[in-house]
Amino acid sequence: MAPPDPTLRFGDRVEDYDRYRPRYPHEVIEVLRSRIGLEDDWVVADLGSGTGISTELFLHHGLEVFAVEPNEAMRAAAERRLGRRRGFHSVAGTAERTGLESESVDLVLAAQAFHWFDPAGTRVEAHRIARAPRWAALLWNTRHTDSTPFLRAYEALLVAHGTDYQAVRHDRRDTTSLRVFYPAGFERIVVPNEQLLDLEGLRGRLASSSYVPAPGAPGHESMLEDLRALFAAHERGGVVPMTYDCEVLVGRLVSVT
Repeated sequence: MAPPDPTLRFGDRVEDYDRYRPRYPHEVIEVLRSRIGLEDDWVVADLGSGTGISTELFLHHGLEVFAVEPNEAMRAAAERRLGRRRGFHSVAGTAERTGLESESVDLVLAAQAFHWFDPAGTRVEAHRIARAPRWAALLWNTRHTDSTPFLRAYEALLVAHGTDYQAVRHDRRDTTSLRVFYPAGFERIVVPNEQLLDLEGLRGRLASSSYVPAPGAPGHESMLEDLRALFAAHERGGVVPMTYDCEVLVGRLVSVT
């Protein structure tokens, strides 16, 4: 059986994804200013932009962003929320075939998405659409799994109830893919990030993941029962802290012949 099309994975989770996935800290912009000279007049291509969470960060700082997303439902969510924002452009395309003009952007970005791409095809396309010196940035909010009792319990819940969790979790991405995309090397900077989640927020954060049973699927209700018990055991003041390393990988795109 062929593996599921990654461009379709989140189609039934759009609302929870848009509402409950962690945002990116504004310090990311300062990192990019200091490391690659990001300027307010730069044009950004956000590949696999989803519901526009990463796009919104760059729009907030006044940049022009082409949000490239193949999933119609996720793209529509971004258009509803960001469609009137200055500098926002919604593009139906993939990381490997963006549809953007050659040398039309100053920064190629992928946030919480690169692990779904074909790295070689994405490198070729990103090199084509980027202007010299051809900067690219990859972002991930990497959830801590073992730093608190709550996070250890949440990780155990995912292992117990996840469908293909171990196969697709982004922190298992292989270094080969990064070397293919960044053959000239890259720099990794980490910025701390956190969500404080009430029970509904924790439910939505869990439901936004493509590797857990969706409503109506076998195992969904037992998963929620375990989640409620987990929250009751670990909440303080009605919330639990979900902590992350926001990883920023920056480097220049080079042509490989």
